[in-house]
Amino acid sequence: MKIRPIILSILIAFLITGAYAQQYDLVIVGGTPGGIMTALGAARAGKTSVILERTRHIGGLPANGLGATDIATRGATTGLFAEFIGHIRQYYVDRYGEASQQVKDCSDGFHFEPSVAERILEQMLAAQAGKITVLKMRQFDVLEENIVLRNDRIEQITVLNRESGKPETYRGKIFADATYEGDLGAAARIPFRTGREGKEEFNEPGAGVVYKSWGGPEGAGTTFIGDNAVQSYNYRLCLTNNPANRVPVQKPAAYNRNEYTSMIDDVWTGRHTGVQMEKVTTAMLEENRKHIARGNPSQIPGDVWGIARVSNMVKLPNDKTDANNQHMAFISTDLPEENWPWPTSGWVWRDAFAQRLRSYIEGLLYFAQNDKELPEHFRKAAKEWGFSKDEYTDNGNFPRQVYVREGRRFEGVYFFTAQDATARIPGQRPVIHNSSITASHYALDSHAVRKREPGRVHLDGFLSYPSQVYTVPYGVMVPKEVDNLLLPVPVSGSHIGFSTLRMEPCWMAIGQAAGVAAALAIDRQVKVRHVPVEELQKTLIMQQATLVYFQDVKPADADFAMVQTLGLQGYLPEWKARLSDVADGETVALWEKTSGKKLTFTPGRTTRREVLQQLYTHP
Repeated sequence: MKIRPIILSILIAFLITGAYAQQYDLVIVGGTPGGIMTALGAARAGKTSVILERTRHIGGLPANGLGATDIATRGATTGLFAEFIGHIRQYYVDRYGEASQQVKDCSDGFHFEPSVAERILEQMLAAQAGKITVLKMRQFDVLEENIVLRNDRIEQITVLNRESGKPETYRGKIFADATYEGDLGAAARIPFRTGREGKEEFNEPGAGVVYKSWGGPEGAGTTFIGDNAVQSYNYRLCLTNNPANRVPVQKPAAYNRNEYTSMIDDVWTGRHTGVQMEKVTTAMLEENRKHIARGNPSQIPGDVWGIARVSNMVKLPNDKTDANNQHMAFISTDLPEENWPWPTSGWVWRDAFAQRLRSYIEGLLYFAQNDKELPEHFRKAAKEWGFSKDEYTDNGNFPRQVYVREGRRFEGVYFFTAQDATARIPGQRPVIHNSSITASHYALDSHAVRKREPGRVHLDGFLSYPSQVYTVPYGVMVPKEVDNLLLPVPVSGSHIGFSTLRMEPCWMAIGQAAGVAAALAIDRQVKVRHVPVEELQKTLIMQQATLVYFQDVKPADADFAMVQTLGLQGYLPEWKARLSDVADGETVALWEKTSGKKLTFTPGRTTRREVLQQLYTHP
């Protein structure tokens, strides 16, 4: 039977426009923790989603070595993140017993092995299997033909199935970019930034070119001028000194000894990048060389010995470590400068750099353990460590994913800077955003952008400045134009502002809010930037997400919802709610002025809780 030309044309049109594309409420690019929590947040609101993950494993960095959770104030970020760490702790209790060393070493669930993080995240997804579809080996490339935009909405995207080699199309009501790079947002033509702003733009500490000893002041060469430099990447290694589970480090095929030789004199003298070096003289360095030659470890204040010289290690359960770049060293597992193209490059370039980075790190460890110009007892100490045999068993016991600390940073409805994370008056809070979707806390923290340079106290851009527990406004993940796109991972902010938002607990919390916001946008049939924020916040608070941090009120407390709600409204600007304290007349008068309500109050008797309950019950 012949097919009429008009019918054939319709069939072809259906195929081109994606009529046979797979349809979901929410399409999420990236199986990072932020993407996973986006899916879970939407699922709990009854919405379907698909997670399109490029690799064979979900979980992002926590499943790839980042086992020492980056959060400065525990309890600042809760919600689904708190559920995650709760499941981690329970895993170790169930497997090893409450009194076990493993439970102690998991630090209440904040420290975990990579394989355990992946297991728990998989279990959390499996609990919503009816709502969440996870597809691995799906690669999204920033190409015009891979996205259909019409009337400021994404209609569909096309990804490459890396196993079949064939394209696949997905349609959704809402789309979320949960990649570390920001690839979907870039394809949707959302304006973005890379590199570093200068200090003149936002008056941020650490902005632009900065040479700063670790824990000390800015040094020679600092100009605070912005540039195109991107902070360095590495792999978060899972090392062990347990011989029964240790895999020796092998010399990589592309080993280049010359890359590491500057470390030799550092080891012999004890020279490092910490503030302690301000009091170290040349004579002390030479005396340390003699001290080491006699078979002793370094005696220079702040110096470390053995493998710790090239890797900062935090203890994890089962004799493992989260081994990150050593911030007290001129040469470690970061590879500055060479990663600058990563944010805007395609996957061919990224995969080549990933292999280069792996070879560089393997060569660094091999050098520390074997080079005969290093002290023998240093090499012996370094050789106590190797890769964990039971981690990454399909990848030679090496992490599968590069630690992309910073990719594209989008320019959204709200642009987060250091001013949002630091108090204007010492001891007080940073600004409380009334559109907050989570509280969080980590230092303003960036890794180096350039390799070692003569005469500098540290590598350019390697810095840390203090912050305080802050609030994250909804607008950091909302683009100004595209109506159905959320950006829970490549959020909107400056280099320094992003440097604190980029921690996984914060990304998880933003992801949870993104899932809830997506559901509200669908149900209310509104653009994502018109989602009713108060309703979003109410749902998040019901899910025990902390939107404003108080030192004396926890998510399980009966007054949690009241304190969160009134805190967002500006009634509680201090770090403690002090609900049991007797209310004072001045405060009650201020609350009456703010609310326009007459409050019942008996001086010397009525507690702050009782007055606040009047505001909460009768807003």
